Amino acid sequence: MDFIGAYSGDNLSFIMEGFWTTVWISVVAIILSFVLGLVLGVLRYTRIPGVYHAVAVVVDTIRNLPLLLLIFFAYMVLPQLGIKLGIYWSAILALTVFEGAMISEIVRGGLTSINKGQIEAARSSGLSYMQALLHITLPQALRRMSPPMVSQFISLLKDTSLAVIISLPELMHNVQIVNGQKFAYAIPTMLLAAVLYFTVNYVLSITARRLEAKHI
Repeated sequence: MDFIGAYSGDNLSFIMEGFWTTVWISVVAIILSFVLGLVLGVLRYTRIPGVYHAVAVVVDTIRNLPLLLLIFFAYMVLPQLGIKLGIYWSAILALTVFEGAMISEIVRGGLTSINKGQIEAARSSGLSYMQALLHITLPQALRRMSPPMVSQFISLLKDTSLAVIISLPELMHNVQIVNGQKFAYAIPTMLLAAVLYFTVNYVLSITARRLEAKHI
């Protein structure tokens, strides 16, 4: 093990560049997947004829596909169909679609957990169904969804490492390049990557536990 060589200024800078790429990709994918999951979850909850079944088929299909396949599809298949996104947006698209499908189930479950009598009471007071859903049911459901939602975001951050397969310069990609310089760098750089992943995910885990305790 060569900690001194592995943690040289150039190597640390290169690894941290990969780490910030991981964080950036994760933040963008989290925002987009939350929006997508929220829309899909609401559409499934409202059970609009035709739309409900179409969304259910799409969500169930995506949830049963490996994320790695979606990454390959976004990066290698879409360009052949005339859609060229580049390496970063290919990874973001795959993560967004996959995690959005997962989050949609959390949203649907959260909405279902709210007593439907509240919507009926809101309707009787003059609100439309969508107004009751958006102003009464959804805010309560979002509070209940917070812990599992944060847990899903933790999974998303860890899943960014799968994009190494398309040479996205994220944390694990850059760690592997540093490891290639010298075998003795493997353990020090892997330990550093583990610490970086752990730090971010631990903060998110604490957030999830606090949100869960707040709503018990």
